[in-house]
Amino acid sequence: MRLKLYQEKVLKELKEYLVALADAKKEFEEIAELKPHFAKHINFPKEAWEKSTGRLIYNSKTNGLEEPLPDIYLKVPTGGGKTLLACHAIDNIHKTFLKKQTGLVLWIVPSTQIYRQTISALRNREHPYRQILDISSGGRTLIKEKTEMFNRLDVYEHLIVLMLMLPSANRQNKETLKVFRDQGGFTDFFPREDDFEGHKKLKELIPNLDCFTTEMEVFGTQIKTSLGNTLKTLRPLVIIDEGHRAYGELARNTVKSFNPSFILELSATPPPNSNELVKITGRELHEEEMIKLDIHLTNKTSLEWQDTLLASYEKRNELEKKAREYESNTGEYIRPICLIQVERTGKDQREKKFIHAEDAKEYLIKKCNIPENHIAIKSSEKDDIEGIDLFGKGCEIRYIITKQALQEGWDCSFAYILTVLTNPSSVTGITQLVGRILRQPFARKTKIKELDECYVYTFRQTASTLVKEIKSGLEDEGLGDIAGRIVSDEAGTDTGGLKDRDIKYRSGFKKFEGKIYLPKFVIQEKESWRDMNFEVDILSEIDWENISIAELNNLSLQNKKNKEQEIVLGLSSVEKEILKETSRAEKSGTLVIDEVFLTRQITDIIPNPWHCYQIGVKAVKMLLKKYDREIVATNFVFIIEELKKILDKERNRLSEQVFRQMVEQKKLYFFLITDKGVFVLPSRIKVKSNKQLVRNDNTPIQKSLFDYVPEENINDLEKSVAIYLDEQEKLLWWYRNMSRQDYHIQGWKRNKIYPDFIAADLPTGQAGKQKSKDDYGTVYVLETKGIHLKNEDTKYKQDVFTLCNELGAKKAWKELFKEFPDHDFAFQVVFEDEWQNKINQLMQ
Repeated sequence: MRLKLYQEKVLKELKEYLVALADAKKEFEEIAELKPHFAKHINFPKEAWEKSTGRLIYNSKTNGLEEPLPDIYLKVPTGGGKTLLACHAIDNIHKTFLKKQTGLVLWIVPSTQIYRQTISALRNREHPYRQILDISSGGRTLIKEKTEMFNRLDVYEHLIVLMLMLPSANRQNKETLKVFRDQGGFTDFFPREDDFEGHKKLKELIPNLDCFTTEMEVFGTQIKTSLGNTLKTLRPLVIIDEGHRAYGELARNTVKSFNPSFILELSATPPPNSNELVKITGRELHEEEMIKLDIHLTNKTSLEWQDTLLASYEKRNELEKKAREYESNTGEYIRPICLIQVERTGKDQREKKFIHAEDAKEYLIKKCNIPENHIAIKSSEKDDIEGIDLFGKGCEIRYIITKQALQEGWDCSFAYILTVLTNPSSVTGITQLVGRILRQPFARKTKIKELDECYVYTFRQTASTLVKEIKSGLEDEGLGDIAGRIVSDEAGTDTGGLKDRDIKYRSGFKKFEGKIYLPKFVIQEKESWRDMNFEVDILSEIDWENISIAELNNLSLQNKKNKEQEIVLGLSSVEKEILKETSRAEKSGTLVIDEVFLTRQITDIIPNPWHCYQIGVKAVKMLLKKYDREIVATNFVFIIEELKKILDKERNRLSEQVFRQMVEQKKLYFFLITDKGVFVLPSRIKVKSNKQLVRNDNTPIQKSLFDYVPEENINDLEKSVAIYLDEQEKLLWWYRNMSRQDYHIQGWKRNKIYPDFIAADLPTGQAGKQKSKDDYGTVYVLETKGIHLKNEDTKYKQDVFTLCNELGAKKAWKELFKEFPDHDFAFQVVFEDEWQNKINQLMQ
């Protein structure tokens, strides 16, 4: 599963923290060995935090042994793929910080719904989540529940993910107490029952183990062989999904008592005093096409709830027609679902003064002629969607009626409409349910407006209260920054959010409207031109036989065999011992070389499975010439990771070759063209904004192409560049290019380049003097980058821009289109530490 840009950002920042954490811990351990008393005052997680983030505020945590505990939050909104990120994070934490690829992961979730969804996905070997874990463990992943046993050899040889549902209530309940109950299945982790000295030593090493007796009694300490104590001895990596729900003090202390080595918490709304390593906004999700926006709110004025339900029924039918058109054109199936919130669902609660689930169902069947199998009720008593694949073509469900049962953890991107039939005075509002309709099917926009947005229908509500509730719901889902994308379909309703604005060219620039053209990479087909497509025109032309993996010869493998070992805690002065022969001795500790498994891991880079298999076989043979089979098997996961890096570089190299050859052979043109392939700056733009960008002295922006520039859509660096451009005397106009929707350049990599700014200076005459403002001279295409983003991707953009400058200088389109104005184009990447100098050079 290809990661979105914001997901790559999350994992990149996590990796940077883990590298700093590993270094800080190593230094801590060295000091602890030489000066144990001094080491007690060292907080290595805090030092790593300050080094990697540059932030001084860090909320220090300790585990049950009072040891420094790395405990960080990833703030990811609903629909952002928290589980996917958690799986990748497990891999990163194990390899970068814990320096291993097996061991125990304790995965904690707050509700039954999330528990079922997560464990179902992790146990499915075909699911992307499980595949990520299998890559990390070399195909040795075990998914366990608290009722299932495991032993020491399992922990050593496998990546064990133990699922646990921890209540957020501030009390000890039966579920929590079961974890600490003595169980015979975990005796492998403890001394024999009659080894009182062993129990004593283990208790001294891990003082917070639960015991049956105290040291003062006749037989001394007797440690419980419970799951809770097993966790304490193994010091697991802890993943907490929706971490803010486990923030009851007792629940928090319960997790810490397991002596975790690292706690990673993922939530849309981290609580106060949490260490928020990275924050993803709703805007980032929207830009990556993960969520449906806008949210259309229709508040029916009718006193009858049936009218509201009828309106949502009609909207759903309209969406289904659009979905069928979309399927006929693309082959992708969408069945829009309407969620209906009622006031009562209980069998004995059907009273006239409350709207019951059966009332809504009866109306749909009798008045709207909806087949009964198209309607499901989801409540604590009745669950018509249990075990149903709502995404399957064989599923008929189009309406789901509920009260609160879908509020947490439920996920179906086919849900488009929320119909709220609760009484205005009812405390069960729409706050929790609004997030259930936000996810975009397939995490990709359909380009059909109706199918890329979502809808809320209510009745007899106060407009301001409605918007407040929806905004509150968005904030609870971590999407507070997009709360302004609520569109009221009720005339005169105050959205309470950002103001709709229809912005247009400044009066002085009206003469340029529809006449500002920008070149693109295009291909000629018969008598017309089309945009270059990466998959169709570049990737398909690569000769994969030319791919080179010679770099793999330089790979150094860890020269040790994978011996079976166990960790003996407190029973020996030597921490690690060779595992003695047991009844399970036939289980080898050696990983298996599996070329088919390797093939599956590289098909996201090379689209042809046959070539992938051939490359995998070749890679294994190369390494077997240098190392024996057992060492290659031991390093198999590392080999796959390094091979993927090599193949990614090779794909980029070959893609660039194909791209440049097509340019040389005049199959690919960098052209200004007059038909479909041309890009013209828009004449009008719709934005939502309450704050206009101004200069540093608070005077209005003067040279922006449009008469209004929203400050909400621009970061600090872009703001500085925009204001600086606006103050340049030689500059005629500038435009803030919008990512994902405006001008872009398709290079030899998959992702398009969306520059940040387009600007034009005044034309100059033969003597170098500036001409009239009736025309513009050079058009500048600018991409801004923070200093910390000088990386391989930036180098790629610089190379593409350099080629654009070379081709643009030739103005090859003049051979075909002489009517185009004789403008120059300059493409430039400018960095945070040099942008003023670069702009000065451009404007000379």
